[in-house]
Amino acid sequence: MREQARIRTFIPEDYDEVVALWRESGLTVKPSDTLQELKKLLVLPGSVFLIAEADRGDMRPEIIGTVIGAWDGRRAWIYHLAVKPLARRGRIGSGLMSTVEQRLRDRGATKINVLVEPGNWQAAAFYRALGYCDQSLQFFSKAVEP
Repeated sequence: MREQARIRTFIPEDYDEVVALWRESGLTVKPSDTLQELKKLLVLPGSVFLIAEADRGDMRPEIIGTVIGAWDGRRAWIYHLAVKPLARRGRIGSGLMSTVEQRLRDRGATKINVLVEPGNWQAAAFYRALGYCDQSLQFFSKAVEP
């Protein structure tokens, strides 16, 4: 399926369709992915949350891709790049990445990082094709109570 996608900024009304897309695409929806938490992200000056949508006849457009970018003033990160399985290989993902990278650069980012889960060779190959390099780092995290 080749789509003519338009890229726009996420709005809270997109939430249910976005979560369904993440699940369909194989992403894990975490507790930090609630609408309440995502609204916090939307007000941060270094954040970018993009949607790719395509027409589906006489109905409202369908969300076929997402990406989140965040810049903390030093490093930028990419999260939740997802493209509907039937829309893959149509340059939706690379279009989202090109747009989020530009918006992060416009905010001052000079380095962009992305984490790929071990064994996700398709994602690793995709990012390599876009010029990202494997840093072979260990990632540590800690959940903290609010």
